[in-house]
Amino acid sequence: MAGAKKNFKATKKFEKKHLKGVLDQRKATAKIKQRQQLKTKKQAKNSKDAEFYKGSEDGEKANKVNGSKKTANVNDMSVDDFFGGGFEIIEKSQPNKKTSKKLGKRKRDEPNEDGSASDDGSDLEISADEMPVASGSEESDDEDVEDIGMSKSAMEALAKDDPEFYKFLKENDPEALEFDDADLAEVDELSASEEEDQPKKKRKKEKKQGKSNDADEEKVDNELTQAMVARWKEALTERYSLKAARQVVLAFRSAAHLNEDDEDEERKQPYKISSPEVFHDILIVALKQIPEVLQHHVPIKESSSGKVQVPTDSKKFKTLSNLLKSYISAILHLLGTLSDDATLKLTLSAITPVIPYILSFRKLLKSLIKSVVGFWSQSSSSDTTRITAFLVLRRLVVVGDKGIREAVLKATYQGLVAGSRVTNVNTIQGINLMKNSAAELWGLDQNIGYTTAFAFIRQLALHLRNSIVQNQNESYKTVYNWQYIHSLDFWSCVLAEHCSPLKEAESGKESQLKLLIYPLVQVTLGAMRLIPTATYFPLRFHMIRSLLRISRSTGTYIPLASPLLEVLNSAEMRKSPKPSTIKPLDFHVAYKAPKSYLRTRVYQDGVGEQIVELFSEYFVLWSTNIAFPEFALPVIVMLKRWLEQSRKKTGGNNNNKVRAGLVLLVQKLEANAKFIEGKRAKVDFAPKDRAQVDAFLKDFEWEKTPIGAYVVAQRKAGAEKAKMLEQARKEDERKRKEEEQEALEENAAELDGDDDEMEDFDEDDEDEGSSEEDDE
Repeated sequence: MAGAKKNFKATKKFEKKHLKGVLDQRKATAKIKQRQQLKTKKQAKNSKDAEFYKGSEDGEKANKVNGSKKTANVNDMSVDDFFGGGFEIIEKSQPNKKTSKKLGKRKRDEPNEDGSASDDGSDLEISADEMPVASGSEESDDEDVEDIGMSKSAMEALAKDDPEFYKFLKENDPEALEFDDADLAEVDELSASEEEDQPKKKRKKEKKQGKSNDADEEKVDNELTQAMVARWKEALTERYSLKAARQVVLAFRSAAHLNEDDEDEERKQPYKISSPEVFHDILIVALKQIPEVLQHHVPIKESSSGKVQVPTDSKKFKTLSNLLKSYISAILHLLGTLSDDATLKLTLSAITPVIPYILSFRKLLKSLIKSVVGFWSQSSSSDTTRITAFLVLRRLVVVGDKGIREAVLKATYQGLVAGSRVTNVNTIQGINLMKNSAAELWGLDQNIGYTTAFAFIRQLALHLRNSIVQNQNESYKTVYNWQYIHSLDFWSCVLAEHCSPLKEAESGKESQLKLLIYPLVQVTLGAMRLIPTATYFPLRFHMIRSLLRISRSTGTYIPLASPLLEVLNSAEMRKSPKPSTIKPLDFHVAYKAPKSYLRTRVYQDGVGEQIVELFSEYFVLWSTNIAFPEFALPVIVMLKRWLEQSRKKTGGNNNNKVRAGLVLLVQKLEANAKFIEGKRAKVDFAPKDRAQVDAFLKDFEWEKTPIGAYVVAQRKAGAEKAKMLEQARKEDERKRKEEEQEALEENAAELDGDDDEMEDFDEDDEDEGSSEEDDE
């Protein structure tokens, strides 16, 4: 028993300290063995090919010398004689025996033909051009396990010298005959088959034109011209020519890599572009015509539900797949070099129609998603670019499978979080556009949407829990930042859009995302109360607005009166403020108040306005509810108590602006309570009749209630104020730019003046030197 226990402890100790290292070492050893096996196999294949080719040449030479010697009959030879005489090619027509005319593939193991080449004979030296190019060299590294194709000249020489061996390689090992631009070479074969359908006269005419055009192209050293682009465009538009499509993709790839200095000749682009007009033309043709050509040759069938069917098993798709990869890779490379909004929109729009074709290319798709999300989340991107990039992402979610949808949703959320790091007056509109657009994606597939949303909301909850449990000086910063605030606000947008009664009525079932309302509300309430100081009152207001959005859209009751009353009863709002002349704080683009704002009249006025606005928005949600009088009573009592306390000469708050706003709010709440009491005095049902209670004033417009009319006027005044502030901001921005321009011009003028003075000084020195020489 003791021995077993000791062994168990030793096993546990080994698993804890050494198991991972042993497994990693075994994996590394297995990889090395695999590389060695691949290298050995490749070298054996190369040597076998070389020996066969060399042996056939030796056989031909021996046949010339010993021409009178006849080949022995293999049936009359013993095994020792067969192997001792060298490997000979046995003639197909043996004496006294008829051979079948059936042709078969010649194997590499067959003996040489005519004559025996003994080991003592001299070997023929074969030049590098005549030798078939091997799949790899013996001196190559272990990692170079991919075959390298033949050069075009070596392939042509092999076809002339040994057509049978060339045919054998073509049938059994076509990869060995690959050469430059092999990824697009098969397109020409399809084009040739299409040209056979054309009339002979037309084909001859086009061949003559093609020869003359090719001669012109060679003269200018592959210089791309507008005439070439126009000819390709005509071929694409009229005949959907794949040969023209291949040339367009090659030229488009050259345009995408235009300003790159490639010293490597293998990566040298096939076309040179020196004219901006040609660059513009090839971009327009490639981005607009190539998707149409693909749709013509490989048509897509799309169902009403958004599912697409692409014939990936067809010969044309397999042939065009390399062209498609090259086209998308060029687009992704081009996107990284563009900054113009119109060109970015055109380039991103060209991706949308080809998305169904690239769903099977997962590695390319991953790069595409990352690039498009980058443009969608960049703070420097315009609204047009963001919307175009979003349409690409939406198309991916619609036509993609579950794996693609999940990848797009995760990348979109990560892009939103990264793009909301910096929030100010200039970026807030773009961030709101991102939140509103991305919220739509989570409703396209609610199964995937629920799992991803649950994981991300749980991640926010873990951050909040860690900041509470750790209780360190800087732990709260993981929660109190713009990214966390925008994340909570984004999920409120998602739930508000897809959990509304109208959306559920359209779909005919309850939304799966509705289960996430409770955890999101709990995380938001916990985050706003993490540090209940006056410095973070703006953050609390942001989170209350997020919860109001959920409550307004889904009809869910969320108790928000107490967080607002906590702000009103804080030390910041109970005492009279200090006078100040600082600029008012913009609560829409701030989550933290600077220390200079605390206890000032400017800050207290702003907080008072926010409290009145949020209280009115909160109560207007239930303005037609039959229980509104009882619902508003506790808040009315608390507000009246605060107003009474503020009127005290000692220890009160003499801020008349805040008091006036709260007095008006109390009056509207009392008026609305009396309005509801008058309406419900006429009903003839009891509180236990839930159906009629829910239907109370259901069709009555909330704008016509006392508190509703007050909120409408308040929103209108707020919109006008925001418009005036935006105009003032733009005017300040314009003046600042003008001042910067004037300063630059003044600096340039001063530099010119200094240069003139230096020139005059030099001239004076020269004059003095010449006068001294004259005196001497």
